[in-house]
Amino acid sequence: MRALRETNAKDYTAEIIARIERSFDPDAVRRLIGQRTVFVATIGSRLVGTASLDRSAVRTVFVAPDVQARGIGKLLMAEIERTARERNISSLTVPSSVTAESFYARLGFNTVRDSYYGDERTIIMERVLIDRS
Repeated sequence: MRALRETNAKDYTAEIIARIERSFDPDAVRRLIGQRTVFVATIGSRLVGTASLDRSAVRTVFVAPDVQARGIGKLLMAEIERTARERNISSLTVPSSVTAESFYARLGFNTVRDSYYGDERTIIMERVLIDRS
């Protein structure tokens, strides 16, 4: 969870980051893998990124800090979108961290609302894929 600590430290307190890290212990990750479509990015044999699709929600998008800004997150999101379109999902939502809001905005996601868990701010964003009008 080094990526979470290093990337989000400017926007979230250490307490919030620790709480989020605890929700991704090995048992929780195994359960999530069984419930979601999970994508991973590797460089050689090293796992450097992950993203998942939970119905129409984008979840657990992480890229190792030392390889961020190389297009890995964008490639993972392209796979999420491709899979969603294959499944005829009309729109994607993502509960974005404050840190990642501009990343998702560059990919065409729009802010819907803020959500709070205590003092942890999450930005709910959406991207329409299929115009059903």
